[in-house]
Amino acid sequence: MAAGGTGSAKSFNFKVVLLGEGAVGKTSVVLRYVENKFNEKHISTLQASFLTKKLNIGGKRVNLAIWDTAGQERFHALGPIYYRDSNGAILVYDITDEDSFQKVKNWVKELRKMLGNDIALCIAGNKIDLEKERHVPVADAESYAASVGAKHFHTTAKLNKGIEEMFLDLSKRMIERQSEDTHKSTTTSRSNRTKTVTIVDDEPEQPSGGGCCGSS
Repeated sequence: MAAGGTGSAKSFNFKVVLLGEGAVGKTSVVLRYVENKFNEKHISTLQASFLTKKLNIGGKRVNLAIWDTAGQERFHALGPIYYRDSNGAILVYDITDEDSFQKVKNWVKELRKMLGNDIALCIAGNKIDLEKERHVPVADAESYAASVGAKHFHTTAKLNKGIEEMFLDLSKRMIERQSEDTHKSTTTSRSNRTKTVTIVDDEPEQPSGGGCCGSS
């Protein structure tokens, strides 16, 4: 999904999906990141909403299309519609809600089954402003994230902590994957071009030196 830009600058277009239970703060995280806004009231996302963010990382232009999905159980069947062609996913849980962390594990299994290792994953332990009410041990969350090849971040949309760093890290990893894929496809096409093709001639060769009128 990367497109070449003019000159030395390269432009990357990535789709990122946020997954997690209802009320864990997915919408708050996205709104804080994209618009630097925070609303104390919980607003349920119906199906999905879509926001964009432009970044410049080391001279590379990055366009993020961020999909914020509904967490309520009745919308789970719609998940694959939003994440099937994603480059990255952020799985959000509420540190005060153990069940929301367990549900993240289900999403990770689903993503790995559908997309393998082609998708970069971040797991966000959200609402760290409520640290005193934590029910998910930090060590458990971080060791789980490492076991599935994800990066774990501690975030709070309310205090605006950890969110910028999380999206930046995810973007860098998506760029790396895209660059590796481009390199692999270029190498493959080069090797295909250099393969020698042997043409087998069905016509039998004439015997060398002898004419058509040999002795009987």
